[in-house]
Amino acid sequence: MSDAMPEPVVDDQTDGAAGEAPGEPAAAAPLGVARERTGHPAVDARLARLAEVDALPADGHPEVYEDVHRGLRDELTSLDAHPAPRPHDNRS
Repeated sequence: MSDAMPEPVVDDQTDGAAGEAPGEPAAAAPLGVARERTGHPAVDARLARLAEVDALPADGHPEVYEDVHRGLRDELTSLDAHPAPRPHDNRS
């Protein structure tokens, strides 16, 4: 008996999805993840951009995810920003 792992069997005939040529990457398929509205228009707009990944191959996902993450971080940061001081009313 051997502790060595058996080599995986690669079948070139079933490398891709049905109807695709062997060795070709699988076509983009929607993930079907539902996005619920948050009630904050700016946040909802950022999250809506996530739908773009359904039409992209996997190597295009990071750019969208990073952009959405950056935008959400900016939205959160803006909550900490203090409004500019208002000028005092000097009416006598």
